[in-house]
Amino acid sequence: MTTKLELAELSAWYGPKQVLYDLSFTIPDGAVTAVIGPSGCGKTTFLRCLNRLHDAAPGARTTGRVLLDGVDVRRQDEITVRCRIGMVFQKPTPFPHLSIYDNVASGLRLLGVHRREELDRGVWESLVRAGLWEEVRENVDAPGTSLSGGQQQRLCIARAIAVRPEVLLMDEPCSALDPIATAKIEGLITELKREYTVVIVTHNLAQARRLADRTAFFYLGKLVEYDRTPELFEHPKEALTENYVAGRFG
Repeated sequence: MTTKLELAELSAWYGPKQVLYDLSFTIPDGAVTAVIGPSGCGKTTFLRCLNRLHDAAPGARTTGRVLLDGVDVRRQDEITVRCRIGMVFQKPTPFPHLSIYDNVASGLRLLGVHRREELDRGVWESLVRAGLWEEVRENVDAPGTSLSGGQQQRLCIARAIAVRPEVLLMDEPCSALDPIATAKIEGLITELKREYTVVIVTHNLAQARRLADRTAFFYLGKLVEYDRTPELFEHPKEALTENYVAGRFG
């Protein structure tokens, strides 16, 4: 696999508190990479560093580099980075005053797409890819918030992929969903890796085993182990990893 993202001694702070320590590893293109670890170990901060969302937090800073196709994301403006590296959050976040259609079209309009035919095509393609079109096709003018929780999360995925990102970050995308909605999102993630590099944070170890090609285990802001998913779960090299995946803490 070719490398899509490379972390080079990435560290991060919120004010005086350091939350990530010298992370250095590569994320392959066209694969699902899972990040696991107990609460408070820096997983979400790590995701936010990849597309420069961390920079927006008061008092936040980073050192080291995040390379996208070999180029530091800090050499690109935030909008460009966030178009190339989209993000789906833990709780579904449809824009509350916008329709299903306008939620998906919002990013396209931000990029200067205004012709109705182009917007219609982009919205349709994104809803189809997100597995939502058949459920909303008769009612795309309804508020995005009128959908169920699982549908809202797929709407957020459609909104993220509408601008054709290269990387899709997903922060606990199933944690607020029931098992049926979770199964749909997991199936969608497996489909999406055919077109996107996917990085998913999850507390659900079984989910990481099902979905991820590679898994990184974080503890107290440090990378403990990173390997192909079957190797990390079945033959961990570090005792700390073995204890975590065995459920002895976390």
